[in-house]
Amino acid sequence: MGAQAREERIAELLEPVLAAAGLDLDAVELTPAGKRRVLRVVVDSDTGVDLDTVGEVSQEINAILDDASDVMGELPYVLEVTSPGVDRPLTLPRHWRRSRGRLVQVALADGDQVTGRVTDADDEGITLDVEGRPRAYTHAEIGKGKVQVEFRRAADTDAAD
Repeated sequence: MGAQAREERIAELLEPVLAAAGLDLDAVELTPAGKRRVLRVVVDSDTGVDLDTVGEVSQEINAILDDASDVMGELPYVLEVTSPGVDRPLTLPRHWRRSRGRLVQVALADGDQVTGRVTDADDEGITLDVEGRPRAYTHAEIGKGKVQVEFRRAADTDAAD
């Protein structure tokens, strides 16, 4: 079984368990690491992901992969269950929805870029606050977005004065 086919099969096995826990499967990555492999499972939800939930689903994932399936084969592996970091590209409607209130940089389909705060997002598109003005884009008009790390938001600075 090829690497991509194995990752797809793993995703098929894990999605029902994750859905039951209220989580979405964002990515499955299986990479070699010396004499073993690292299986990284990236999960997310509209309400975020806490450590208790990660611990619970990690145990269920282990049981599925070790006991109920031969998809991992005989080579040892290390399982990492994690949530996406701020460097994850925003590509799906749910990524944009979960980034409400965040400052993002967006590549537009026409080649331009825009930076603004996500004020609204749904299956049709997103609305950004760009320098105090709302700008709406359909998903067809935007490419990947990236969350910008903010150490202090302008509102935080105003409140401190």
